[in-house]
Amino acid sequence: MGLDMYGYTMRAEFAGDRQTDVMPETDEEREQAQLTDIAYWRKYNHLHGWMEKLYRIKGGKEEVFNCRTVRLDLTDLERLEQALENDELEYTPGFFFGGKEVYAEDIEETKKFIAVARDAIANGLAVFYDSWW
Repeated sequence: MGLDMYGYTMRAEFAGDRQTDVMPETDEEREQAQLTDIAYWRKYNHLHGWMEKLYRIKGGKEEVFNCRTVRLDLTDLERLEQALENDELEYTPGFFFGGKEVYAEDIEETKKFIAVARDAIANGLAVFYDSWW
């Protein structure tokens, strides 16, 4: 058990203007949304903490940021890229979240995610982050 984190796309028409807590519930909705995984991280709590802050900024109301989604737009991706470059992602403690270390593969995976996410947005898709712990 541990912090599993995902980046994925869906049809922007399905997401509409919603910024948080967008997740298809039924098979029909999943088909309409056309979810596609574009990234996976494990116990990268620094990124998870950054995403939780974004969730709150975008109006997320759930007290516990678990199995909650947050949408990333181009401005968010730019901010994330800058935070990565400036080593500004902060350690976020949690029972299942791993330690204080930041691994090079997590940074590289996040950079790949940012590039793929930008391309997805340019192609009319919505980009989301989700996690489960």
